[in-house]
Amino acid sequence: MNAEAFDLSILGPAFLAGILVLATHVPLGREVLARGIIFIDLAIAQVSGLGVIAADQLGLELAGFGSEVGAGVAAVGGALLLTWIERLYPEILEALIGVLFVLAATGAILLLANDPHGGEALNDILVGQILWVTPGSLVPIALLYAGVLALWFGAASKLGRVGFYLLFAVTVTASVQLVGVYLVFASLIVPAVAARGLPGARGLGLALAVGLGGYVAGLVLSALFDLPTGPIIVWSLATLAMGVMAGRRWLRA
Repeated sequence: MNAEAFDLSILGPAFLAGILVLATHVPLGREVLARGIIFIDLAIAQVSGLGVIAADQLGLELAGFGSEVGAGVAAVGGALLLTWIERLYPEILEALIGVLFVLAATGAILLLANDPHGGEALNDILVGQILWVTPGSLVPIALLYAGVLALWFGAASKLGRVGFYLLFAVTVTASVQLVGVYLVFASLIVPAVAARGLPGARGLGLALAVGLGGYVAGLVLSALFDLPTGPIIVWSLATLAMGVMAGRRWLRA
């Protein structure tokens, strides 16, 4: 246990990153759960990660603007593909989303097969590097998320199928760059599952509380026990969500 690891200059920006991610992912996650397309976020996140790797293989800097363009183009392409798939094959949409995910995941492995640092690059995209974020790097993300939230709460009913997928793709692209594929999926789905069945502001508030609690617990445990931050936040989110679900079930009984 390492109590000296509580460096607010590191944990503070990481927590702010978590707040930003949850602000957009919780309402979008509740919509994903309502539509029954649970793995769309994992598929789009993986496609976005594939775009980052493809940009790097083309000689663009992995941590620079080129990777963001690669991720954005790939995610928007994936979103448009899913829109077309949903129109043609709505009865097997979830299965085809799974196929898209596994193609993107294995495509990333193939692109990195001859890269001596491929394993490290793939790990960074999947697990993320939330402890590396800085206050300055959060400013453009915050502005983007503000636009996403304005569109979502101001014109969600007018977005349509294509608009929803594109908004989703833009959000996930930014989030993968910030926290990695696994935390993107967990932030979208786990709080939404914990608050499933609660309408409106009550459900949104409970989901946000679960998300914030999971991020706080994960960051604290990571600092105390020197554990990988992304994975321990995922486990903290899931544990807290299971506790909330058990408590809700007990209250109903």
